[in-house]
Amino acid sequence: MKEQIKQLPSKAASERQSHKALFKKLKGKPPKNLDHIMNDLHEETFERINCLDCANCCKTTSPIFTDRDIKRISKFLKLKPREFEDQYLKKDGDDDMVLQSSPCPFLFKDNTCMIYKVRPKACAEYPHTNRKKFYQIRNLTLKNMSICPAAFEIVERLKTII
Repeated sequence: MKEQIKQLPSKAASERQSHKALFKKLKGKPPKNLDHIMNDLHEETFERINCLDCANCCKTTSPIFTDRDIKRISKFLKLKPREFEDQYLKKDGDDDMVLQSSPCPFLFKDNTCMIYKVRPKACAEYPHTNRKKFYQIRNLTLKNMSICPAAFEIVERLKTII
């Protein structure tokens, strides 16, 4: 898995044009059953890929923390929301609250998560490949494909279907 993760950014870059073409096609006229197709691809892929073998998303990126996430996580950690923000978060260029650093401070060495039960919504939904109207998040998906082996595989499989 480590070698696959290491090669993922260059694989994603080499396929970027074909992925962009796919997303352009989907934006123009998405199949009526695209949500169903994506859900099936997502489920099938995650039956084979175990996030605990990878955790590259937790090691390299930060989710966006909503106010609801902050309240829930700070309560779990027995911190005031402001204390949680000061200790772990910062505002990014889009004015979103994100982690101050990578890897995620809640990630254990075995790739499990200290706050898994109360993790941010963005973490729970990652890599967003089973989201409704998938074609609307193409820029996010292009980014995620260089981080997440499952996202890359799902889009590669979608290319063979569409």
